[in-house]
Amino acid sequence: MGSALAFWLTRLEPTASVVVIERDPGYTTASSALSAASIRQQFTTPVNIQISQASIEFLRAAGGLLAVDESKPDIGLTEAGYLYLANDVPGRDALRRAHAIQTQHGAEIALLTPAQLADRFPWLATDDLALGSLGLRGEGWFDGYLLLTALARKARSQGARFVRGEATELEVRRGRIESVGLADGARLRCGYVVNAAGPWARSVAKLAGVELPVFARRRTVYVIACRTPMKRFPLLIDPSGFWVRPEGGGFIAGLAPAEDPDDAPLDPDYDAFEAVLWPALAARIPAFEVARLERAWAGYYEMNVFDHNGIVGLHPALANFGLLNGFSGHGMQQGPIVARGMAELLLQGRFTSVDLRALGYERLIEGRPLRELNVIG
Repeated sequence: MGSALAFWLTRLEPTASVVVIERDPGYTTASSALSAASIRQQFTTPVNIQISQASIEFLRAAGGLLAVDESKPDIGLTEAGYLYLANDVPGRDALRRAHAIQTQHGAEIALLTPAQLADRFPWLATDDLALGSLGLRGEGWFDGYLLLTALARKARSQGARFVRGEATELEVRRGRIESVGLADGARLRCGYVVNAAGPWARSVAKLAGVELPVFARRRTVYVIACRTPMKRFPLLIDPSGFWVRPEGGGFIAGLAPAEDPDDAPLDPDYDAFEAVLWPALAARIPAFEVARLERAWAGYYEMNVFDHNGIVGLHPALANFGLLNGFSGHGMQQGPIVARGMAELLLQGRFTSVDLRALGYERLIEGRPLRELNVIG
């Protein structure tokens, strides 16, 4: 979020003075670097669908937009779709309701019967399925770390400064933040401060006296080898709660944990693979009965426990405090577009490309959640 915002600010206003404060310049614990980095249109809130439609256009053009000295980054965008599965009547009806919203807003999504699923994906066990929902365009995955570093590199080339440090103080006077104090004693004067701290956004907001319902929730990504060739493999979301997609010559997969504490150490949960994930994978995709776990890593969701949607805009009580927080697992795909919206808001006073007002902080104050039903655990 921070690198994307720096890119857009310096692109839209080349004379802008932009500083990104980064405590982890190697991005060793950054969610962007540890993400499975996927993009979908299959949301249930119109604003999320609109963001993803703009995001896929950005990702398709990223090589040219983020080129530096004629060096064009290749983010490895693969548009193979998302496949949501339902195995009971409530799940089937939920897919149909979501499909109506998605197609109304221009997403190309197909509902597939069990017979159609079996025909299109012969490696899939379909006996217990009631319906599938497949994205036909604008869905897939990409290299999240490469996108992150390409955004930062391009922002630097356009004049943004990246400062290694950690914000430990926000000086607030008369409803504005006057300066940012760093752990090393340095102090930066500011026109605007934007919180783009991901899973640690809550602690940064507290420096300004702002309550933010965003918590770091660990998710493990498992790298799996399987020798059986399986063609036309989308990112699959199973009713049991796991997801799986191709990656390189193998696959990556994950699932929501049974217990979800805040700020758990970033250690992979290997026990969950043997006890839960592998049996579920093999039941849905029989070829995975002889799969092998090669390695695993863990990263954080910045979980907005209020309604699982991003919080974007200026805080109503602090005129120059911006929020880019709480995307609950879909921040990588939304980052380039919500950052552009924030840049527009800071430079022009309003969102001009995608209307992001539905994601404003005001809904938290008013107790008015914007429910997103398609959240991948």
